[in-house]
Amino acid sequence: MFCRNCGKELTGSPEICINCGAKPMAGTSFCHGCGAPTTPLAEICIKCGARVAKALAGDISPKSRLATTLLAFFLGIFGAHRFYLGKIGTAIVMLLLGIAGLATIWLFVGDIFLIAVGIWAFVDFIVAVVGRMRDKEGKLIEKW
Repeated sequence: MFCRNCGKELTGSPEICINCGAKPMAGTSFCHGCGAPTTPLAEICIKCGARVAKALAGDISPKSRLATTLLAFFLGIFGAHRFYLGKIGTAIVMLLLGIAGLATIWLFVGDIFLIAVGIWAFVDFIVAVVGRMRDKEGKLIEKW
């Protein structure tokens, strides 16, 4: 492992680099895998191929991943998780499909609506569990 701030090789996984005093993964100047110089915009080290970019603090949503996951699982067909994330347009579509499906279930037309919105909610649930769900501003929902 190499310090991303100064590029010096580190033994083990120290909290602080003994050469520069910074957290080893806090910098953006060097690859943590091989110590080669990188730029702050680089996503992959051109020398060793290691991924060097990580999500910026501003790219992480303050919304709870646990709340999103639970809302998608229990109230997903009504779009509750999408209301929580601020995605009002798609939340209203899910709500209308869910209500229409429940209201017309005796006509068998509702089955189509419920299946469609159920699949949609299930996909959203899986996306939330793996940490790839985004809020209305495009920020990842990562914090449990």
